[in-house]
Amino acid sequence: MSTGTEIKQGIREHLGQFSLHVLLVFATGLTIGSERTVVPVLGEEVLGVTSFLVIGSFVVSFGIVKSILNLYAGKWGEEYGRKPVLVAGWATALPLPIILIFAPSWGWITVGNILLGINQALTWSMAINAKIDLVGPDQRGLAVGIDESFGYTGVAVGAWLTGAIAGQWSLRPEPFYFLAIVVVLAFLISIFLIKETVQYAQAEGDDDHHDANLPFNEVVKRATYGDRTLFAAAQAGHIENFVDTLFWIAVPLYLVSQGLGIAAVGVVVGVHSAMYFLQIATGGLADRIGRRPPVILGMFLAGAGVLGMVLVEGYLAWAVMAAVSGLGMALLYPNLMTVPSDAAHPTWRSAGMGVYRMWRDTGYAVGAILIGLSMEFVSAEAAFYMTALLMFISGGIVYVWMEETHPDFGTHEPPAPAREQPSKTALQ
Repeated sequence: MSTGTEIKQGIREHLGQFSLHVLLVFATGLTIGSERTVVPVLGEEVLGVTSFLVIGSFVVSFGIVKSILNLYAGKWGEEYGRKPVLVAGWATALPLPIILIFAPSWGWITVGNILLGINQALTWSMAINAKIDLVGPDQRGLAVGIDESFGYTGVAVGAWLTGAIAGQWSLRPEPFYFLAIVVVLAFLISIFLIKETVQYAQAEGDDDHHDANLPFNEVVKRATYGDRTLFAAAQAGHIENFVDTLFWIAVPLYLVSQGLGIAAVGVVVGVHSAMYFLQIATGGLADRIGRRPPVILGMFLAGAGVLGMVLVEGYLAWAVMAAVSGLGMALLYPNLMTVPSDAAHPTWRSAGMGVYRMWRDTGYAVGAILIGLSMEFVSAEAAFYMTALLMFISGGIVYVWMEETHPDFGTHEPPAPAREQPSKTALQ
């Protein structure tokens, strides 16, 4: 790689642009967090929805759309650059506050969440890829940790603030005025202040390496089942999003049913998401000790926190268990994402991370369906037991199959290239 000024990498070298991308991922978190506390209760108390499956439908639509767009966001980021995809993501969110304010039925909330899924896929995918482009391999874990910590701190702040606004005034429209301000400002920053970063990724790799320039369909195969380590990461990402979905759907409704007020529910949900801020530390830690140890610990810790939510009673105890599960997520979340970033060649890294993020975020849809079924036909507590059990099983798969991918002391090697079959003429 050349050492010219135009391709120098590092957080310090690109502090201005890196900081803007941190601000934007915080705004992305605020956008989704603005729905976490208010919308499930809005459906039950204002729009008259009584079925847990119907309430969960807005997360299903979100998860399906976000997972598909994650896949193509990575591909488009390679083809067109990061900035155009980022701008398109924020443009998609502009109608969302209007829909949430005026929606006459739950169907409109589901439509709004389709737009939210597009927004989250395009903006968060490009924010994280831009940070990785800017910092290079030596600070990759730290960059992902910063990205995820500020993104999920945004989720926590959005959940807490909209819950507080709803407790002070009403479930709508006041909480969504805040959302409108966030979306408009992020859209303007993306247009006028963000610069393109794809050139840094292009300069980082060796195009002559046998793993370079894989076709898109080969990237999908590699990141899904062609590499056992990447499969372990993908399935773990899929299952850990059940925890996120649980705190989106089941936790607010469960805590309200236990007599907790809406403002206090916002605090408990916000505490869980606030622990994600520790990803700054856990991502940097993985740069020093590897990705595998914090991922394994995080899977089991998050599962234990979820299980604890139904084994304790009281505002403080629920907040502690929410924090435990959030700490587990902080350990595993950024480092699972760093695994495909480590294992992918720079020429297809964005696409490879898009595949991982696709499988991870289908966990929203699958998790919402399974959690909704559990709550509808068994009990609210059953959703917590199921999620905890799946986290423990998934953590076991990671322990058995995932190799270390850290570039300095990892054990993972990409699969050898397929040998070309000799032609008949050559054989003769």
